[in-house]
Amino acid sequence: MAEIVILLAIKKIGIALAKGAADQASVQFAKYGAQLLELQGSMGRVARELRVMHDVLCQMDIRNRSNQIYEGWLEEVRKVAHVMQDMVDEYLYLVGREHEIGFCFFLKKGFKKPRSLLCLNQIALRVKEMEKDLSHLSETKNRWVPMINNGDSSNLSYIVKRSQELANISRSLDEEDLVGVDKNREKLEQWLGGDDQECSVVALLGMGGLGKTALAASVYKKEREKFQCYAWVSISQTYSREDVLRNMIKQLFKDTASVLSSTLAMDIMSLEETLKKYLEQRKYFIILDDVWDPEAFDDLSRMFIHNDKGSRVMLTTREARVAALASRGRILTLEALQEDKALDLFCKKAFPRDTNHECPRELMPSSKEIVTKCKGLPLAIVSVGSLLRVREKTVEEWRRINDQLSWEIINNSSLDHIRNVLHLSFIYLPMYLKSCFMYCSLFPEDYHFKRKQLVRLWTAEGFVEERGESTLEEVAEGYLKELIDRNMLQLVERNTFGRMKEFRMHDILRELAVDLCKKNCFGVTYENKCEGPHQKDGRRLVLHKLKDDIQQPFSNIHQLRTIITLGDSKSSFTLLALLCNESRYMTVLELSGLPIEKIPDAIGGLFNLRHLGLRGSKVKMLPKSIEKLSNLLTLDLGGSDIHDLPSGIVKLKKLRHLFAERVTNPQGKEFKCRSGMRIPSGLGNLTSLQTLQALEAQDESIKHLGELRQLRSLRLLNVKGIYCGRINESLLEMQYLSYLHVSASDENEVLLLNVSLPNLEKLSLRGRLAEGALDESPLFQAVGGHNLHMLSLRWSQLSEDPLPPLSRLSNLTNL
Repeated sequence: MAEIVILLAIKKIGIALAKGAADQASVQFAKYGAQLLELQGSMGRVARELRVMHDVLCQMDIRNRSNQIYEGWLEEVRKVAHVMQDMVDEYLYLVGREHEIGFCFFLKKGFKKPRSLLCLNQIALRVKEMEKDLSHLSETKNRWVPMINNGDSSNLSYIVKRSQELANISRSLDEEDLVGVDKNREKLEQWLGGDDQECSVVALLGMGGLGKTALAASVYKKEREKFQCYAWVSISQTYSREDVLRNMIKQLFKDTASVLSSTLAMDIMSLEETLKKYLEQRKYFIILDDVWDPEAFDDLSRMFIHNDKGSRVMLTTREARVAALASRGRILTLEALQEDKALDLFCKKAFPRDTNHECPRELMPSSKEIVTKCKGLPLAIVSVGSLLRVREKTVEEWRRINDQLSWEIINNSSLDHIRNVLHLSFIYLPMYLKSCFMYCSLFPEDYHFKRKQLVRLWTAEGFVEERGESTLEEVAEGYLKELIDRNMLQLVERNTFGRMKEFRMHDILRELAVDLCKKNCFGVTYENKCEGPHQKDGRRLVLHKLKDDIQQPFSNIHQLRTIITLGDSKSSFTLLALLCNESRYMTVLELSGLPIEKIPDAIGGLFNLRHLGLRGSKVKMLPKSIEKLSNLLTLDLGGSDIHDLPSGIVKLKKLRHLFAERVTNPQGKEFKCRSGMRIPSGLGNLTSLQTLQALEAQDESIKHLGELRQLRSLRLLNVKGIYCGRINESLLEMQYLSYLHVSASDENEVLLLNVSLPNLEKLSLRGRLAEGALDESPLFQAVGGHNLHMLSLRWSQLSEDPLPPLSRLSNLTNL
């Protein structure tokens, strides 16, 4: 969606005009005050124009997205927003330089004016052009771009209406239309009945299309007569509190015409009082369908009197924070259908009753493949099955639909329901989550994301906003949890102490997001091969399992900001040198697993690079120019062939995550099966480091270790006993440290760590512990009853039985 691109440009301009950057610019360009003020003024006007455009686009009706003229106009807006991001990056680079040296891509030989002035003037001219372009685009839109008028006085948008239509269909389904719901229905009936006289709240939670409304309707029809009064009301994102109250009264007072007549002139307060008085004396059953926000439930819950008559309120929702309002133990989380149940449901829809819904033997292989692609989502299974019901029952037709199912889901009007229901979840995401969600769709089907990996990528991409005292990584983890709570991502696994570890995206949801990415030039993905130029350019490119080298340059190589390679790629990626020379604004370069052996010197020219991943590559040495990457946040060299880091690595003052550990013995049977990095001088300059894995302990590096006060994760290798004193002093300065690994130089080296680390969650020691360490060390005394969840004491020799002191570690889940 264009509003995402525009918002990223607005955020970038905001950074450029913020006080810190503005003050630095005033010092850097003190001699060119007039030119600087003019440039900053132009940036501010562009930001204001983009802000208005963004707010207007957010209000556009969903039907405009199929308007070809409108989409063409949006494409031009996106181009301007993209160029604006590039220009602001140039400006920030220019402002951040400490000396007027280096290159500027605007500079040509023969100029005699100061380089900074030349660059400043060129950026100012480009921004001026964009200011004019935006003004022209606004005029063009008013003159030529027709907008679809809803023509409805209500505040319900088109897509919400279509989703409510589907909800009405779901409520009217017969029992035979429901498959695989028996256990869930029994559980709900048990909760609705029971002997508990307290008014309890039951929640059905799950992503859009899982059949929450259909299940609730089935239970409602069967159980409502056991209550004195009952009502079903749809909430949705755009609900009107007054409309909901009147609808509820209409259903509850259906046999009392005089009461209904008297409520016509009532205001909201009177309606609430009427409902309260009515429900106070009765055992009631209320269903609130499609609740999106906790505030919506709070608005209505005041009417639900706790009258000790066994009343029940049931709500359906896609949001975990809404489901959390349910009574304790009364949240039912719906899961995708099992494969056999999914096939049963498909056959009920795809084959007529006169054939007893049986799938012909010759169509069974294709039917199973089609059902598998629906990933157990009832809405998709029913919609695709209904589509095939009217198609020829031939192997060729079935195979054709199977081969182009992704296209059908995105483009076939008969499958609008799938798009509308799932698209609604995306539309109502907060804007700060939309980029993060679309980013996940660039990865392959069934890809299992790692929490820390994705958090670092989101941060590097600039998707994460500062929030109070939290680090960007902590904010990003909050984004991730929110996407999972909104059922936009699916949690696959938690680590041993309950934190999110792996998660995935539902394939149908991913198909819709991939389509959005392509249409908005957000990014594209390729599997197995990359054929070079492509029609729809993307700022981001994810390559999966490249078997061959890329022979042709990308058509949009100058605009590329991200390249990520995944899987067992065999490509030697010979285009890397060209990328380093041409893709000036590259932000993320993740080349893990590629058999590349050399990084070109030109990489130092990627002034905007924030993430460089070479994990598992064959690279043996980093070029000296790496020290120019002043914006680098993550450098991942884990498992590569790099033995020594260039001395200039300590100039990367923004570096937050440094990985350079190598496995020398994959079986781990030897004491020293890993080796780390050596940073003999200047380690103390890297004050932004949060992750350091792994550092080879040496006199100079250990001396300055305590200056890294932001460290959260630290691995120290080749530690000698004589270093423990300094290490203890350094650890005292690391108040945020949550993971510590210390490995001795050999199995006979005695380690004595006696410092309190109250925030430590994971501790790993390889070596011999000093006599009585577990009893006397503050390290072990402090963690007892606090945060430690994982303790590893490999190759440690203990003089006493460790169980008594270890019993104090009340949160320990892994030993």
